[in-house]
Amino acid sequence: MALVIKSLHIISLVCWFAGIFYLPRLFVYHAMADDKISQERFKVMERKLYFGIMTPSMIATIVFGGWMITYASDYFLSAGWFHAKMLLVVLLIGYHHMCGAHMKRFAKDENKKSHNYFRIFNEIPVVLLILIVMLVVVRPF
Repeated sequence: MALVIKSLHIISLVCWFAGIFYLPRLFVYHAMADDKISQERFKVMERKLYFGIMTPSMIATIVFGGWMITYASDYFLSAGWFHAKMLLVVLLIGYHHMCGAHMKRFAKDENKKSHNYFRIFNEIPVVLLILIVMLVVVRPF
């Protein structure tokens, strides 16, 4: 059963990151859009991605990850790499909610950020993913 839970954790993580990589890219295009039809289309796409894919995937990732911890809690809770990974996961959850805040500003036509800001903002989850995967695979401490 543990391998099934691990598989579901990885699958939900992949789905979550697919959304986390794509939503800020939509923000780039949305910030560049100057016609009402495009702006409204981006609002729909962003809302569906955030609430239909990203948030359920985030919840599933957390649930299956927490479930995995129960199989070897003594090990995980005493491993330094795991504590570092959890800190990065908390930052990733914060990033997810920042995406939600940006989406809400776009929905109200209150975005003040440029497409260049969102191009940089889009790189943050790449760094987090690299660090998280390295910690899980290498387990340096």
